[in-house]
Amino acid sequence: MDILITVIVIAAVALLWVMLYDSNRFTVKYHTVEDERIQKACRAVLVTDLHNKRYGKDNEILLATIREQGPDFILIAGDVLTAKPGASMEPALQFLRAIAGEYPVYYANGNHEHRLKLYPETYGDMAKRYGTALEEMGIRPLVNSHVDLPEYGITVYGAEIDKFFYKRFKVRKMDETYLTKILGQASKERFTILLAHNPDYFPQYAVWGADLTMSGHIHGGVARVPFWGKGVVSPAWRIFPKYDGGVFKEGKAVMLLSRGLGIHTIPVRVFNPAELWVVDLVPKN
Repeated sequence: MDILITVIVIAAVALLWVMLYDSNRFTVKYHTVEDERIQKACRAVLVTDLHNKRYGKDNEILLATIREQGPDFILIAGDVLTAKPGASMEPALQFLRAIAGEYPVYYANGNHEHRLKLYPETYGDMAKRYGTALEEMGIRPLVNSHVDLPEYGITVYGAEIDKFFYKRFKVRKMDETYLTKILGQASKERFTILLAHNPDYFPQYAVWGADLTMSGHIHGGVARVPFWGKGVVSPAWRIFPKYDGGVFKEGKAVMLLSRGLGIHTIPVRVFNPAELWVVDLVPKN
């Protein structure tokens, strides 16, 4: 019995150490995309699900890592802040001011930014103040809109899908015409990047015409099963979600699903460090 108790205590201490360690670090992941429509090689850094997290004073560790990558622009797939009534937005804004002063930033909202706008009776003027601050930085969120980058032969779209698609427990049906209604037709002349916070609809994003989808939201499944590597639970409370983190494919379409940089709701990570993605986009021959 004493041996069993000792083993349990050691296992509990080890698990606690892993939780503390993984909840306060991030790794850098790299991916390369080749396409004949890309006109000039460029590098993007993907930031998602920061949720007001700071790595070092004033996020100096995260910012230094981004600078080390030498990106041409920053892509944001949502949830830089956390929607919490009366909470400070300054950690998110401080980070955004720093990167916007150095790089072009293309920002698509996540469900937390969207929530601020939907429920002013809960969040007051947070959406207005956040939007004003972004405008002052020169950041204009891509709310079901796009920006052309002709120098690179790339078009970046930002999707803000309805709150209906974030309901818990199951993936809701998305009509095949829905994305075209909110985004228009995908560009065929340029390589198309879609910033879409919720990865559950990757098959629909691929059919719509996204060559490269960048998502977050799932936080890697909060905890990952050792050796198997599968994420345990999604924010929609679905166990072992299909899309939990990594690279996924639908035909020629690719989705990079970041495990995100922050934590929310379940405020821990287990065998699941945060991620910063670096993406090289290069012409094919």
